[in-house]
Formats: sequence, structure tokens, C-alpha cells
Amino acid sequence: MINEKDIAASIASSLSLPKDKVANVLSLLTDKCTIPFICRYRKEMTGGMDETTVESIIKLQNQIIAVDDRRNAILKSIEEQGKLTSDLKASLEKASSLSELEDIYLPYKPKKRTKAEKARLLGLEGLAKMIMSQNSRSDSEEMADNYCHKNHIDISTEEAVQGALDIITEWISEDQRTRSRIRSSYRRNGIVQSEVVKKKEEEAGQYHTYFAHSEPLSRCPSHRLLAMRRGEKEGMLKVSLKCDDDWCIDNISGLFVHGNSESSSLVKTAVKSAYKDYARPAIETEFADSSKIKADEEAIDVFAKNVKQVLLASPLGEVAVLAIDPGFRTGCKVVCLDSQGKLLTHTVLYLSRSGAELPKEQEKLVALLKKYKCGAMAIGDGTASRETHEAVDKALEDSRLTDIEVYIVNESGASIYSASEVAREEFPDYDITVRGAVSIGRRLQDPLAELVKIDPKSIGVGQYQHDVDQKLLKEALDRVVESAVNHVGVNLNTASKHLLTYVSGVGPKLAENIIAYRDENGAFTSRDELKKVPKLGAKSFEQCAGFLRIRGQKNPLDNTAVHPESYSVVKKMAKDYKVTVEELIANKQVRESIDLNKYVDAKIGLPTLQDIMKELDKPGRDVREKIKPLAFRQNVKEVADLEIGMRMEGIVTNITNFGAFVNIGVHRDGLVHVSEFTRDRNVDLQTIVSVGQRLSVIVKDVDMKLNRVALALDK
Repeated sequence: MINEKDIAASIASSLSLPKDKVANVLSLLTDKCTIPFICRYRKEMTGGMDETTVESIIKLQNQIIAVDDRRNAILKSIEEQGKLTSDLKASLEKASSLSELEDIYLPYKPKKRTKAEKARLLGLEGLAKMIMSQNSRSDSEEMADNYCHKNHIDISTEEAVQGALDIITEWISEDQRTRSRIRSSYRRNGIVQSEVVKKKEEEAGQYHTYFAHSEPLSRCPSHRLLAMRRGEKEGMLKVSLKCDDDWCIDNISGLFVHGNSESSSLVKTAVKSAYKDYARPAIETEFADSSKIKADEEAIDVFAKNVKQVLLASPLGEVAVLAIDPGFRTGCKVVCLDSQGKLLTHTVLYLSRSGAELPKEQEKLVALLKKYKCGAMAIGDGTASRETHEAVDKALEDSRLTDIEVYIVNESGASIYSASEVAREEFPDYDITVRGAVSIGRRLQDPLAELVKIDPKSIGVGQYQHDVDQKLLKEALDRVVESAVNHVGVNLNTASKHLLTYVSGVGPKLAENIIAYRDENGAFTSRDELKKVPKLGAKSFEQCAGFLRIRGQKNPLDNTAVHPESYSVVKKMAKDYKVTVEELIANKQVRESIDLNKYVDAKIGLPTLQDIMKELDKPGRDVREKIKPLAFRQNVKEVADLEIGMRMEGIVTNITNFGAFVNIGVHRDGLVHVSEFTRDRNVDLQTIVSVGQRLSVIVKDVDMKLNRVALALDK
């Protein structure tokens, strides 16, 4: 069993990190510390590692443990067979990957009775060794006759030769060097191919790019591989991996074929059979699986980054909002929410229709805005959004309520939320139309607090989220949501159970207990009061306290990211400079005069002290930027209204490896190809542009048949 020191050393070497810092991270993880807590409050121990680095350490740790577990299982299996030699054991202990372990184990792996095994039972292994040595000048028939006669084997000469070849074929196919060379060939020269299934051409129209497609596997991006695999799964495409067979056979022959004797010719025949019938299919399956895993990981990474950007989208803040879920035939579902997102009233207005009744509907809208003192409006971006927006703008202009800003809100997943158990729990007395409108309004006020209530896969920023490994996807998205929630921080006295669930060290059960305690005892007056919550012990308090905020209470530090374990050092600073903590926070001149080095000790270092000073500079601040409204072009509502060269403003809704999708208000997102942003194909596009970002674009091409819009950046 590999020990933690060896794991730390291996990870440190792989990631070029200090071994002691990696060991500290592993120790913290063993101690049930969360990634956000480690990265925010244990910088001295980690050397300031970010969440991505800690996640990489966890991934490598899991891989090392998986390899070690498999090694132990293989050692046990071979030992039970009585075949474990010191050299074999050394080879297994030296192996560093699962594929290397499996290659070594293959000759010893229990299997069904093969042709080679049947030949061994007939006693033909000696003949196989004679042929394999390629030293005899006798022809194969003479060699087989003599061998069978000498060993009393009663079979024909042809059967004896074929049996010996079966054994040689198995030796070659199971030889570690054979697998290694084929694997190397596929790694360098493997080709992924796809073709349309016959008579499926019309039905498979969306996959027309892959009807006769071929490219090097090593350069095939994840989105293309996943698209081909999806087409294959749907029965529209045939996908295969290929390599140069002749080159591979010659490469392997160099290992086993010596000279030009008849035995050499037989061994060459065995090489071909070993390659085509055994090794190649196994390696193709291995590469199909590994390429899918790699594509999944890349797609999950892109999707997770998109989700995080959406979760961290700019909030409007604590402003009363009138929210509209637009509709034509059934009207617009309208709700009014107070500054905390509480539902005040709901109704239906017919704002997306023209005619004599529209002014009356607009008057009702204005009356609601005034009665509930709404400071902003949220309109869902679905069907009838543009028509509703026009009616709203006219109503605000006519009533001179021009200070009320109108926002178009992405409503992806709102319908899923409205039909969910979470929504039924929140609004048991209202139907799904009201719940959907509430969700739209709350997304404007605080996207993070609202979006944590739905499955991240439904947020609307993915492309292949249903094609990738669902277990890996869930793990990645759970980490992303946890990261986003703890990055922003949570108001302890207003947070929902769903938001609290993602706070470091809390989880579903403690979230319920916190809500129950708050309902019974009223608002929390201090972080320390958290210790009274049932089942919330010292460890949970340590993990969660710094990420929870309490506004307007006695201790101002409770509304900051300063952890309670560091309160004493802040109080000492205030005492040393003869001010109160409140005065220290308010007086920038005093803070700037503090020499932080004087407060460094065995428990607290300079990185933590610097973080504390940043918090005191802007206590309780929201790290997210404030949202800004976006107005689409009034004369463009459908794809048919677009013209080549038209300049427009849009908002990024999704980012992929091949470009960014932009909402320009025509019910169909346009694509800005990655080449518009950068010529470097290795650059992560999400470091250049982000979901929710405003972009100025130019219409480059419109394909009405496929309903596609190509955009260029308006540079």
C-alpha cells in the first residue's frame, strides 16, 4: 500500500510543486477541509495555491491510489497462481499507469480456454518454442512430424503446426513490447474516421459535416469527437479508429522475426494474426475509450467554466423588481418581488399583443410598478420577449418612469425550476407560471442565489453535457457551484436552504438545521451563535464561518470574509493603534500605517494578514460587478431581419472550444468563431471572453435553411 509521503512526492514531481506544500494539502483534505476553505484560509500551508491546483492534486491522488489498488489486486492474482517471480514483482511495482500494469498482467490474466491453451494441453508448447527460436533449418512439416512422434502426440502435421502458431500468436499479442509499439503508433498516427450510415443521409442532416470525415486523433478537438460519438449513438454515423496496418506489422515483426527461414515466415504469419485478431482490436478499444475520456474531460471543463461564469453573473442587488415571463396567446405572467425576492403579487397582462386593449394593459403595468415601488424590471428572453420589451418601453416612456431600467434575463432552466420539488416547496399555493416568473425576477436580483436551485446542466450553457460521463460531470459541477457560492459569500439571515447547502462545511442536513434554528430564534446576531445550531460542531464551524455574512450586527467583522479565528489579530491591531475595530475599518489612514510584519506569528502569516486588510478596506462588499442593461436593435427581431454587415450589440450566452455564441435578440444565437478572438489554437477562449459579457458584433453570414448566424467581432 502506497503511503502519503510517496503520494505527495509523486504529485509534487508531476505538477512541479513543493513537496511539503502538497503534503500539507493532502493532510488538510484528510482532515475534511474543503477546497474553498483550504485556498482562502490556509494560504501559509499551501503556498497560496488556487482551487484549480488543489483540484489537480486531488485528481492525481485518486489516479495514484487507483493504480496502487489495481497493482495490489494483480499481485495477489499472480501470487495465487504460483507464478509471481521477483522480476515480475519488480516490474509491477515499477509500473506507473493502469495500461502498463494491464500489459504486464495480460499473460497471467485468467481467461476462457483459447486456441493457444488447447494447443498447450496437446503438448505443443515445445514445438512453438522451436519455431519461435527460428534456428532450425528443417521445414515446418518435418519439424512437426519429428516433434509429434517423439512426444507421442497423435494429430496431423497441419494441426500441429497450426497449434504451435496459435501459441506463438498469443505470446506475441500478449507481449508488453507489442502493445507498447502499437499504442505508440496510434498515439502518433491514429486516424478517427466517420461516415454516414447508408439510407440515413436525409435523417442525419445535422451531422452532414461528418458524412465522410477523417482527421488525426491527436488533433481532433473534443467537440468534434463528441459530435461523432453522438451521431454514432443515434445510429446516424459509423465511427472508427485506424492506423497504418502494414507499418505496425513491420514494426512488431522487428521484435520477433529473425532471418529468412521457413520458421521466420511462420513467425511473421503469427505477427500478422496477433496484430489483426488480438492486439489491434484491444488497442483500438483502449484508444476509443481514452479519447472519449479526454473529450469528456475537456467538454466538462469548458461547461464547468461556463456555469461558473453564469453563477457569478452581475447581480442587480436588493432592489424591488417587476418580473415578466412573456407569452403571446396566454399573456405575460407578471410578478412583483420585494428587495429580498419575496413574492408580493402576481397577475397576467397582455403586453405582447397590439390593438386597442394594449394601452389598458400598459396602464396596469405602470400601476403595479408604482404600488410596489419597483426599481427595475426583468423580462425573460423566450417567446414574445422582444414584443413585450417594446410595450414595456412605451409604457415607461408615456408614464415618465424613465429611471426604471429594464433587463432581458436568460430564462434557461426556469421552466425546470418551476416544476421542481424545490419550487413546490417554496410556492405550494402557486402554479408553475407564477413560479417561473418569480425565478426570472430573482435571477436579476441575485443569479447565484436563484440558479443554485436547479440542476447546473439546465442553465443553458452546455453543448455536450448529456454525452459526457455523468458522474464526472456532476462532481465537476458540484465543485463549481461550491466554489462560486463561497467566492461570493452568503448572507446567513436571508439565504435559502439550497444556497446554504453549498457553503463550505455545511451540506443539506446542516442547511436545514440552520434554517430551522433561524425560524425558531430569529435572525443570527453573530457568527458565534452558529455553534448553537444542532449538529454544527467545531469542524463545521471552522469550515463555514468565514463564508457566512451577518449584516448590521454588533461585530462588524461578522460581515466580512475575515475568519473568526483571526478576529483576535484585528482587535490587537485596533488596540495597538488606539482605535476601535469600527474605527479601524473606517480609517484608511490608520490601516495604511500598520506594519503587518509585526503581527506574523506561528499561526498567522503575511498572506492571511494581507487578505484581512483587503477585507477591512471594503467590508461586506459583493465581489461581483453590478449588472448593466442591454438594449437590442428595435428593427431586428427575427433571423430574417438580419443583413450582412449589420452592426449589433449582443451578450455572450455560451462558450465552446470553437467559438462564442451571442444573443443578438433574434431568438437564435449567432456564433463568433474562435479565430475572431485569437489565432492561437492553444489559448483557452474562456480567458478572453466570458458568459454574460457584452460584445459589439457584425453580421457575417446568415443561413436561413439551417437557421444559423455567423458573426464577426466589431473591432
